[in-house]
Amino acid sequence: MNQDLKKKNSAIEAFNLINPKLNKDSVIGIGTGSTTNFFIEELNSSNLHIKGVVCSSKASASLIRNTYDVLSLNEVHSLDFYVDGADEYNDRKELIKGGGGALTREKILAYSSESFICIVDETKHTDLLGREFPLAIEVIEIARSAVSRELMKMGGKPIFRNGFTSDNGNQIVDVHNFPIEIPYELEAEINNIPGVVENGIFAKRKADVIICATDNSINILD
Repeated sequence: MNQDLKKKNSAIEAFNLINPKLNKDSVIGIGTGSTTNFFIEELNSSNLHIKGVVCSSKASASLIRNTYDVLSLNEVHSLDFYVDGADEYNDRKELIKGGGGALTREKILAYSSESFICIVDETKHTDLLGREFPLAIEVIEIARSAVSRELMKMGGKPIFRNGFTSDNGNQIVDVHNFPIEIPYELEAEINNIPGVVENGIFAKRKADVIICATDNSINILD
């Protein structure tokens, strides 16, 4: 089974999980990325009767605005569900996100959700976050070099994501060779560096449910 089909299967499973719990007042948070796009396809084809959606990026909003009302987070009390993918996850449901550069808004929506459902395939599983996939850190432009120097002191290899600007108007530094032994502590430590907007460790607000598609099955970690 190819990877796209596995991504689609996990997205369909997420839709089937939340569908019975939705009503006309429900608000769904929508993440960003290739796996999330399959979830958007499922939403669009179902034409649910819900209050609307809140999207973590302009890209996701553009895919769904013709089917549902795209709301601002400021307009709603909370999100019933937030559905998004991940670049890596571990057995404690801690994540690395930010490959698509939307990590700050994604983390805000995750924090604002009653239930955070992460949809992945088995290639995203790891025993040690950050060993294979670089950690994305959103930074204010003036602080990029200063932040990078601090990250080097911490043992990482920061590389500027050239030519990319987040929807918030900021830059991204990707930190390679940065095994994350204690995600919860490192998440807070990085965010305390002046100039850091947010980093892609999702440990303080980890996933509530992880839906993982393999060649032969759908595994649910909750």
